[in-house]
Amino acid sequence: MNTPLHAARALLHAEAEALAELATRIDGSFTKAVDLIAGHPGKVVICGVGKSGLIGQKVAATLCSTGTPAIFLHAADAVHGDLGILQAGDPVVLISRSGTTAELVRLIPTLRSFRSPLIAIVGHTQSPLATQADIILDIGARPEADPLGLAPTTSALLTLAMGDALAAALMTKRGFGPADFARFHPAGQLGRNLALTVGEAMQPLERCACAKPTDLLRDTVIAMTRHPHGAACILAADGALAGLITDGDLRRALGRGIDINTAKTADIMTANPVRAHAPMSLGEAARIMEDRPSQIAVLPVTDPVTHRCLGLIRIHDIYQAGIV
Repeated sequence: MNTPLHAARALLHAEAEALAELATRIDGSFTKAVDLIAGHPGKVVICGVGKSGLIGQKVAATLCSTGTPAIFLHAADAVHGDLGILQAGDPVVLISRSGTTAELVRLIPTLRSFRSPLIAIVGHTQSPLATQADIILDIGARPEADPLGLAPTTSALLTLAMGDALAAALMTKRGFGPADFARFHPAGQLGRNLALTVGEAMQPLERCACAKPTDLLRDTVIAMTRHPHGAACILAADGALAGLITDGDLRRALGRGIDINTAKTADIMTANPVRAHAPMSLGEAARIMEDRPSQIAVLPVTDPVTHRCLGLIRIHDIYQAGIV
């Protein structure tokens, strides 16, 4: 029975299959495109119309944010003054599933006058656009995945994926790393997570609940109430981290019927807990908290050399870091 749910699943399966097949199409032409773009001292121009144009805008934005200067040029607007953005020798990526888009084909002689190398992302390698391009990136001529086989679904996804593949390859070729990404994203959460360290965002030890393993659990609970950061740092005599007690640990202990008036902190603490270090980036700390079967909201922070406890970092601190 053909239901809306069936149609949705069929589309996703078809698109997943198309993506897997696209990976097999990456060949020497793709490498030539990467070398061409990476070797050009200026920008790359992404050109298209319609849905291909919308995908082109995203590809240009991704390239810019990953170290490759890029701009989107609408093919229809190009001949009405927007060609002023093009400089001699700028590579131009032309996007068209059919390879017959009139606005793009008509633009080729003009682009040649700028001595621009042409890279075509197409689904038909014998199309007018492909045969006149210097490099062809073939996304294949698979049918669209919508129920009518007409809407730009599979072709749009494959074009987007090809653009992402270009960005990934260029990042690798340029040696583009986390510090570079942070430089291009100074105002975003991603940039802050890469540029700021745990030491810059953590709650220092003097503002955290602290206890010794031999302390009464009742006294530790009082300290956690006084400093409500979601956890208490349990310290050895030399200041090294001996364990951690979180709000969740307390709830689970009370659920088991523990008597907080007689129990010791060591009875419920997690010894040798997962921790962050002060020089660690906020992004790395966030991954430690979130990329695990059971997510955690707070980490103790220690010195990576002496193992002395320095404080706590909460997921809240990470998301608030750098926000005015």
